[in-house]
Amino acid sequence: MMKSMAAIARVSTKPRNHESTQKTALGFGFSCFRMFVVLILLASIAHAQTPTLEIPPEAQASPAFDPVRATNAYLATVPADKKARSDAYFEGGYWLQLWGFLYSAIVLWLLLMLGVSAWMRDRAERITRRRPSQTALYWIQLILLLTIVTFPLSVYSGYYREHQYGLATQSFGPWLWDQLKALGVALVFGSLVTMALYGVLRRVGRSWWLWATMVVVAFTIVGAVIAPVFVAPLFNTYTRLTDPKVRDPILSMARANGITADDVYVVDQSRQTTRISANVSGLLGTERISLNDNLLHRCSLEEIEAVLGHEMGHYVLNHAFKLVLENAIVVAIGFALVAYWFERLRARHAEWRVASVADLAGLPLIFLLFAAYQFVATPINNTIVRVNEYEADIFGLNAARQPDAFANAALKLGDYRKLDPSPIEELIFFDHPSGRTRIFSAMRWKAENIKK
Repeated sequence: MMKSMAAIARVSTKPRNHESTQKTALGFGFSCFRMFVVLILLASIAHAQTPTLEIPPEAQASPAFDPVRATNAYLATVPADKKARSDAYFEGGYWLQLWGFLYSAIVLWLLLMLGVSAWMRDRAERITRRRPSQTALYWIQLILLLTIVTFPLSVYSGYYREHQYGLATQSFGPWLWDQLKALGVALVFGSLVTMALYGVLRRVGRSWWLWATMVVVAFTIVGAVIAPVFVAPLFNTYTRLTDPKVRDPILSMARANGITADDVYVVDQSRQTTRISANVSGLLGTERISLNDNLLHRCSLEEIEAVLGHEMGHYVLNHAFKLVLENAIVVAIGFALVAYWFERLRARHAEWRVASVADLAGLPLIFLLFAAYQFVATPINNTIVRVNEYEADIFGLNAARQPDAFANAALKLGDYRKLDPSPIEELIFFDHPSGRTRIFSAMRWKAENIKK
């Protein structure tokens, strides 16, 4: 290193004639010119790669602007083959939901009928005398067995089918690793929930369904608090968004709506999926504004603002707390129905060897009954979420003031959501407003805000 420095010093102090100095100056000038040209080309390429906002002629602002005609114009921009694929994917999900429920129900019923659940309970009791430890051991056995038995369906629904419709980017190895990590979270967090649940069941009487609801609500809140900090980073990398032209408008919109945020995070979800997404996640001090890299690369700046405006609506309108309370009512009704049917079925099937609702061997029956209730209550659960999503849509339109960007983002969500369902279909199966509903909301907002 010292020799190199000395050589540089000798070169720099060597006298030069006028000709060599002139050549050096010309060479330096030419290098600068070439660098300038390269920078211009790079800037033009980067600009060309930045998605731009596209607005159909019928959706352009004018005195004769019609929200219905504009909505239809946006929907007409989707190619027929792309629309057919999206419809097939979404409608196939209806059947997948049915087969998934039936498959799980059969597995849970067999665990009871074949005495497997009672055997796992007995095994846990032989290993330890401590009740909480017995509960945790039983849970571990149950979740591992269910994971193995339902693995073929998981591979089809979560891997093969997603690749079939061009929505997944992971090869099987990384996908399986993510599933194993999810299993680990389920083992740990599920053990805590089950220990708390059976701790309550062993101490209360016929009102156990009400106390069980409180346990579920408490752990839902805990999960919402810790998930952004401890769980989400297990599956993806979060990095701070440094591009000021994207970051600053988002933070400005957040501050204007009372959200105290200093950073916006980018999630590397493109390694798993092609879907666009963003969220303002967390509760009680763990809130975080984040968007995935698909949104960053596939959408215009206006679309990014429109999507983040929607997500901020969830936060400002306290949807996290509203959903907890609304779901608590649904869960309480479900547990009350489970309590009613549990005792009747348990009394009829002595071969299950389930002594009471506080018996660990009865957990598959609780799962089965509650799953049946949730399946029947699908329209109710979907409506609860869909109403909150619609409220966030309206908030986002007022916050970002980008109706055409919101319409374009809704079209991109149409990669995996049916854009134009019937009203009954939307009511029963959609947990978000349909593409048509969202685009019409945006165009109606635009019509009311056109300066005439």
